[in-house]
Amino acid sequence: MVFSMQQRPHPVRRALGVGLFVAALGLAGVAQAQGTPVRILVGFPAGAGTDAIARTLGEKLKDVLGVPVVVENRAGAGGQIAAQALKAAPADGHTLFLSHDHSISILPQVVKNPGFNPATDFVPVAGFATFANVLAVSGGTPAKSIDEYVKWVRTQRGGKETIGIPAPASIPEFLVKMISEKYKIDVQPAPYRGSAPMTADMLGNQITAGIASVPDFIENHKAGKVRIVASIGAKRQAVLPNVPTFTELGFSNLEDLPYYGIFAPVGTPQPVIDKYGEALQKVLAMPDVKQKLTTMGLTVAYEPQGQFAGRVRSYTQTWERIIQSSGFKPL
Repeated sequence: MVFSMQQRPHPVRRALGVGLFVAALGLAGVAQAQGTPVRILVGFPAGAGTDAIARTLGEKLKDVLGVPVVVENRAGAGGQIAAQALKAAPADGHTLFLSHDHSISILPQVVKNPGFNPATDFVPVAGFATFANVLAVSGGTPAKSIDEYVKWVRTQRGGKETIGIPAPASIPEFLVKMISEKYKIDVQPAPYRGSAPMTADMLGNQITAGIASVPDFIENHKAGKVRIVASIGAKRQAVLPNVPTFTELGFSNLEDLPYYGIFAPVGTPQPVIDKYGEALQKVLAMPDVKQKLTTMGLTVAYEPQGQFAGRVRSYTQTWERIIQSSGFKPL
């Protein structure tokens, strides 16, 4: 809507006209005109795998969108704090949440009052990768396989040990329980505030093993500082061809891979959602981005809004069954 200098519209009509103009123009032009940065919320500390992924994408998104993009770490409670911040953010297209499965599919099932409901408070924008949770042992153990680790726990630790996890009531915690039951050893989860401090303790041999995502461990695994010995998924990870899956080792129901995606507050205009999806697709098509994310242990694949929403629903239902059968009581 264009007004001449001689025609000064009524304030209400003018506001409506501006609103229609904003909706038509989309986020990129508006944010550029206003100088408003786009925030990408991350639920884990700087230096963790999710943070590195967000910064890799954010750096390219700012060029594609033509607006400033800022990664904002809201660490704590396994992503719960960041998710609550997304819920509280205005649905104006300036706040996004880059998250993996834990905050979206798991937390609402294991916490009594998480402070958000992904089904009603968030809208999926797009998915961009899948990955695997893995068991890694520290350099303080001689183990090079899960069987060797179990044997070491039995002979050197009296059958009792702790395994680090990035957050309580997470998929890694359920994996610890499965390991304990399958091998008839007493291993207990040791919750951390993210994977970065957990990995630091592994490198310092303060804990002998940990479970987190491939991106959290891959560089230290390549350097020989930790050893990844098992991975979830129906098949071995391309970046870990010599590491067996939990399925190969006799575990069940661990074939579905966790996901990474971007979410926005519910009510964010669909044209804005579409614009972000298109921008993300362009970024993922960049060879340097795909190579970097792949090197970090991700299987990169763009999923548009509808397809990604279906993945989130299916994955959530799978773990709902596992969590309920485990007898876990929400915290």
